[in-house]
Amino acid sequence: MKKTGLVLEGGAMRGMFTAGVLDTFLDNKIKFDCVVGVSAGALFGVNLLSEQKGRALRYNKKYNSDKNYMGLIPLFKEGNFFSTEYAYDRVPRKLDPFDDEKFKSSGVPFYAVMTDVESGKPEYIKIDSVFEQMDALRASGSMPFVSKPVEINGKKYLDGGISDSIPFEWLGAKGFEKIVVVLTRAADYQKKPMNKAVAKMYGIKYPKIAERMIDRHNQYNRSVEKLGRWEKEGKTFVIRPSHTPEISRIEKDPEKLQSVYDLGISDANAIMDDLKRYLAL
Repeated sequence: MKKTGLVLEGGAMRGMFTAGVLDTFLDNKIKFDCVVGVSAGALFGVNLLSEQKGRALRYNKKYNSDKNYMGLIPLFKEGNFFSTEYAYDRVPRKLDPFDDEKFKSSGVPFYAVMTDVESGKPEYIKIDSVFEQMDALRASGSMPFVSKPVEINGKKYLDGGISDSIPFEWLGAKGFEKIVVVLTRAADYQKKPMNKAVAKMYGIKYPKIAERMIDRHNQYNRSVEKLGRWEKEGKTFVIRPSHTPEISRIEKDPEKLQSVYDLGISDANAIMDDLKRYLAL
């Protein structure tokens, strides 16, 4: 039987689309031999292996509007737009507990992508325990400009999307022959260049990250183009929003969060029969 892999793109609160897709996978008992997530794809994707349907939607709807959870207060206090203590400790451990034991017992390797600040290159970290490796997940979702680099074993890391937004090629190189990719952008999306002056200012301290950000639109668009070729060849099965999600990267409105989550559910249900045929279920 061919090995199956799952790739989860990031996109901050566009990840509510991914959360809806993953909860539909749980409803249909869709499983994979490996999962790799980037940024929000990693942070929300762990709930697939812990089988906690609705959790990602629930805690974002409840806490995103709390000024101490997300926003200028934690940015000024901690240097992070999302409070490290609140978002990565209190919520998963106490307020909306993550089932780390269920995650660990799933038997499915889960990888989070993060970017080495010094080299600008991606690293793919196997997450064996969410609680013990929370810093790796936090690094994967630490966006430039609004997050401090996360230090792990003496090295500093930022958002995985800077260096590998859609790691389907990495998963293919590991021998996975059937790869499902969940994107958070609609099919007609083309990434535009970022402001070079802004990137160069960031580059004073982190030159390799600035180089990555300046070229990121080219890298991303080439990656999507290649993904399309793989899709036509049957190497990948791509799930993407049927229309552009109307949501900001730092969305606080519970209704908008719910709407994009519902879009994920409806779009996943629409292709479920095709997906099962692709996976030979």
